[in-house]
Amino acid sequence: MPLSGPYAAILTDYATALERSPLADSTKTKYASRLRGYLAWLADQHEASALDGDPLTDPVAATGAVRDFRRHLKNGRRAPNTIDTYLSAIDDFYARRGLGKPQARRERDAGRTAPRALDARRARRYIRHVQLTATSRDKAIALLPYLAGLRISEVVGLDLADVRLSARKGELRIRGKGRDGGKIRLLPVHPDLRQAIADWLASRADWKGADTHAALFLNHHGGRLSDRSARGIITGFGDAVGLNDDPTEPFGPQVLRHTFATQLIRDGKDPILVAELLGHGSLDTTRRYALPTEADKAAALDALITDH
Repeated sequence: MPLSGPYAAILTDYATALERSPLADSTKTKYASRLRGYLAWLADQHEASALDGDPLTDPVAATGAVRDFRRHLKNGRRAPNTIDTYLSAIDDFYARRGLGKPQARRERDAGRTAPRALDARRARRYIRHVQLTATSRDKAIALLPYLAGLRISEVVGLDLADVRLSARKGELRIRGKGRDGGKIRLLPVHPDLRQAIADWLASRADWKGADTHAALFLNHHGGRLSDRSARGIITGFGDAVGLNDDPTEPFGPQVLRHTFATQLIRDGKDPILVAELLGHGSLDTTRRYALPTEADKAAALDALITDH
């Protein structure tokens, strides 16, 4: 659909910004298309003098416009998934303009909860146990999903060449998975994680295969540590401190990765930044961490006044 001059320029600027983002190519194409639809609707509303303020510069006006646009899509009998994709594209657009996320409810959010993550008390219990009991190799493995947000496949997939450490900082080179397997993302290294990796590198020199194998993490036969073995190391630490007590999602590396993401999102970090750190191809995936947990729902009920 054609756009007038100012709106066309806004779409062009957005498409240019998307090209530099870590989102999947299919997501970039979809977001640009969805934003075009939103801008075309805004242009029609502008001509009809139906806008309350400027939704391209005013966060309050933006929220009102996005809610009206959502209602427009629902009246047009658009599928819930389609509406949510529009809203995700619009969220990304406004975040890049520095206006924050408009407060518009997702169609698929009703009844959904965030993935399981550790609360602060349990996270500290896990970290304390790992720091006090783990060998240098197992400590680095156990901290990577929590302090870097890595998938367990990414942990065992690390090579020595993917790790760069200095006295004050570090960087990890992570290869994407699936259709994005050729994509590389660079992650800064948390100080605690930097020390753990440095300790393991010092110990690794004495392991079988240290001089011949490129893998960062070796097994006792001198080969690359398997996904299953690394997962067992982490679940073992969780079992030792009583974390495997949720039948809906057993404790494992994925819970630590969820904890990493949940803490960042709830601390107000930009979802685009969190998506980049996690290697997500779509902001819809990252948005899950802003949803309420079962604990959040129970805590809300605890706030009710009773006679007890």
